[in-house]
Amino acid sequence: METLKNKVVYITGGTKGIGFGVARSLLDVGMRVAISGRSLQTAEKAAETLGTEDQVLAIESDVANLENEKDAVSKVIKKWGQLDVVLANAGVGIFAPIDEISEADWGNMIDTNLTGAFYTLKASVEALKKSKGYYITLASLAGTNFFPKGAGYNASKYGLVGFTQAAMLDLRPHGIKVSTIMPGSVATYFNDHVPNAKDAWKIQPEDIGKLVLDLLTMHPRTLPSKIEVRPSRPDLK
Repeated sequence: METLKNKVVYITGGTKGIGFGVARSLLDVGMRVAISGRSLQTAEKAAETLGTEDQVLAIESDVANLENEKDAVSKVIKKWGQLDVVLANAGVGIFAPIDEISEADWGNMIDTNLTGAFYTLKASVEALKKSKGYYITLASLAGTNFFPKGAGYNASKYGLVGFTQAAMLDLRPHGIKVSTIMPGSVATYFNDHVPNAKDAWKIQPEDIGKLVLDLLTMHPRTLPSKIEVRPSRPDLK
């Protein structure tokens, strides 16, 4: 892990859940971590929990706003002079039958889960070209498995998987690695859930952190471009 020491990562939606868990894992190996959220106060509170000002940068950014993301990347580079890894993790889920879901909820999911990932890459791609860096999206098994009441969420995650895989082909010639991680059930705050003891069977945020570390330490000749990950044993309730 010595090769990761002082490398710089920007994690969108890093104030809790998977993003926060990945941030903690990367800090443990000496990386410098910037986390963003829609609220600066929330981002700063999370950053204080994670580490010192030298180690962690809190940023307010709505990924559905390209100018916000450009500003976020500028702040990262201003603080540390480089950007080596980007994790497009920010996401929302609103579930309802297709004849009941509102235009606003549909737009929120597409804008955050899909367009947001595009804006994050658009804002960071030149920095990643310089560092020969890594761009990772946090998709979902919902990006390959459809289900009732999931039309909007499925659409955003199917789109995210396709976007990431095409971006991988575009960016390989520039020396940038691109992967998408597609988890199943994870113990997070997603969709207003509060993690509890009953979530022990689920994937934990730190498990995704370990997976990101595995990607970052993979031999440069090898690229796991799309990773599906599930709980080892399903809930038997």
